[in-house]
Amino acid sequence: MASLLDPKTFQLLRRASREARRRGVLVDDLPAEVVATLMLPRVDMAKWGMPANSEVTADRVHGNQAPANALAAAAGGYWLPAAELLAATWGDWAARVEVVRALGDAAAADDTWLSAWRAARPRDPGHAVVLARMLIVVAWQVRDSQRGVDTTREQFVGFRRVLLEARQAAVAAAEVAPEDPTPWWAHVTLARGLSYEHDEFLAVWSELLARDPLHRHAHVQALRYWCRKWRGSDDLMTEFAATAAATSPTLAVLPLQAAFEHDHDRWRDQDVVAALDTLLTRLSTDPHDTPFTRDERGWAIQALMANNRHNEAITQLRALGTHADAEPWSLSESPVFLFLQTRTKACTNAGRP
Repeated sequence: MASLLDPKTFQLLRRASREARRRGVLVDDLPAEVVATLMLPRVDMAKWGMPANSEVTADRVHGNQAPANALAAAAGGYWLPAAELLAATWGDWAARVEVVRALGDAAAADDTWLSAWRAARPRDPGHAVVLARMLIVVAWQVRDSQRGVDTTREQFVGFRRVLLEARQAAVAAAEVAPEDPTPWWAHVTLARGLSYEHDEFLAVWSELLARDPLHRHAHVQALRYWCRKWRGSDDLMTEFAATAAATSPTLAVLPLQAAFEHDHDRWRDQDVVAALDTLLTRLSTDPHDTPFTRDERGWAIQALMANNRHNEAITQLRALGTHADAEPWSLSESPVFLFLQTRTKACTNAGRP
């Protein structure tokens, strides 16, 4: 095996193996910051105004105390903090999606508290949409995040069965809270897995738009529906992204995400660069630090790096600070390492701080 590797790679792997033995763990179990220290060029991040590698985390609720407290209570079987947190988001649909995502993801691991919430308050509109999100997460766990060609028939059957349960939950959530676009966001998400025909999807999409025409999270899910991996094509996806971005700067990230999904390298295409510049302008005046804005910064960094705009990428990396929870890194199995790799490359190519 060693003869198949170049000398530098071989030496790096040897260093990683020695460190793993010293710690009494497998190489794959080494912390991401340790792997980064062993594998990446050494850069003094403090000089670039960024935190040390050891401070970086992919925890999506890191630094956000309210969701962290609600999730901690849920882990202990107490549902009321989660219910109160979600109720407080009414009317702020972007915040509501983030809370539903966090709660649904937690319930996918242990839904004891969610079952207790449902039993205590049967008509509460909150737990219905959390259930829909939970079932969507469980369905993708059943599918095991494999490509279609790698998914077994049993996985497909289980995947579809759980998504049909999620659809029932989403419909129920929409019935008890007809003004809320969040159940329709969930429905847009599961429509991809259930392979809705275009007309069927557009009917769901129209319900979402009627409640929030600029719903950013739903637009991201719709973009994925229209990509070639699911029910669309490169052209349909690109057209959807361009049309949406033209309606509002709040949707400028979509052409960047479409470039990532595209079959060809489009990062330097004029429309993608224009969307990037629109996004950067908006982010420069946006004081919010939410999971969605971190995703936007992540995609901006991806586009900036592809266009060799390393100093601008560093500005966005500084804004992310210790957060490695954003896309595109979160789409991988090693988000922290890829985040550290990106900022090391940005600093190395930028020259001096």
